Amino acid sequence: MPDRVFNFAAGPGILPIPVLEQVRRDLPSIPGVGASALEVSHRGAWFSSVIDEAEANLRELLAIPDGYHVLFSQGGASMQFSMVPMNLLRGSDAAADHVVTGSWGAKAVTEARKEGTVRIAWTDAEERFVRVPDPHELLEAVAPSAAYVHVTTNETIQGVEYPATPIVPDDTPLVADGSSDFLAGPIDVGRFGLLYAGAQKNAGPAGVTVVIVRDDLLELIPDGLPSTLDYRTYVEHRSLFNTPPVFGIYVVMLVTRWLRDDVGGLAKMGARNRGKADLLYERIDAAPSFYRGHADAGSRSVMNVTFRLPTEDLEAAFASEAAERGMVELRGHRSVGGIRASIYNAMPLEGVETLAAFMDEFHERHEPPSS
Repeated sequence: MPDRVFNFAAGPGILPIPVLEQVRRDLPSIPGVGASALEVSHRGAWFSSVIDEAEANLRELLAIPDGYHVLFSQGGASMQFSMVPMNLLRGSDAAADHVVTGSWGAKAVTEARKEGTVRIAWTDAEERFVRVPDPHELLEAVAPSAAYVHVTTNETIQGVEYPATPIVPDDTPLVADGSSDFLAGPIDVGRFGLLYAGAQKNAGPAGVTVVIVRDDLLELIPDGLPSTLDYRTYVEHRSLFNTPPVFGIYVVMLVTRWLRDDVGGLAKMGARNRGKADLLYERIDAAPSFYRGHADAGSRSVMNVTFRLPTEDLEAAFASEAAERGMVELRGHRSVGGIRASIYNAMPLEGVETLAAFMDEFHERHEPPSS
């Protein structure tokens, strides 16, 4: 596709070119259907095959064990901040333990407190969210009697990510917001009680949320919840209780097909992503007096590379000059500033190499002479 920039936006993230081309071909009329995916009935045979394949692809890519349901919801991760405690905490005598490693984890706490008792088991907020707990810290911090433990696997704003699946007591359900590193590499789904992810980073367009929930947790849900906020409704009606985001699920189906057939699975996708991230972190580590990474080395995000320059004026110049060269959306989140390069699955290696070369050049032009 001509005239496309390298889009480093944190979300909605970029989509694979083959997926966009397929959407473009089929947008006016799906072959054999005679209508667009924006128009078809969610009760029809075509969409039934789409949602079935989207689920099947996710199950294959993630090796989802038996006993788990795959649901498609709306409302993004922000709605899950409320749905999780409504379903798993409301009416419980136990507290929900939250591990807060960034801005999104803090937002989840705010919503959960509306439904029951919440305990912040671990946070490094006073350190400005630069790391995740190591496995021993986490095990010691979590209460075995907790209703569940909630983590955010990757914090897009601070660029902090768990290097491996968090370990919690065996009988305590692990609940995770996996929005920004979902499908970026293999996940041990069997370690989670519930995993949710907004699609708009790696899985599809904004408007779809994937929820993977273990069957036994459905038994904990209290009666009396609004139907569209009760996970059992989605299970019973195959995510078709009301009109789902048809077009969005169709794109999720195409993206997961691309991951399976073109990329070759999540292990290969994870290796690609690690290589892209290493290119940028190598530039940061090579010039520590000029590029200052936000996250501690052991907690660096593979998806969102965050760093500061010596001054805000230099950061503004960096983002502006990069945009002139076709690299856009590099400004950090308004709450923290700096630079943020989001390098999700669909970001090509060429885009990261272009940014890395620009980092070298910008450093050479602006590094003050040594005394």
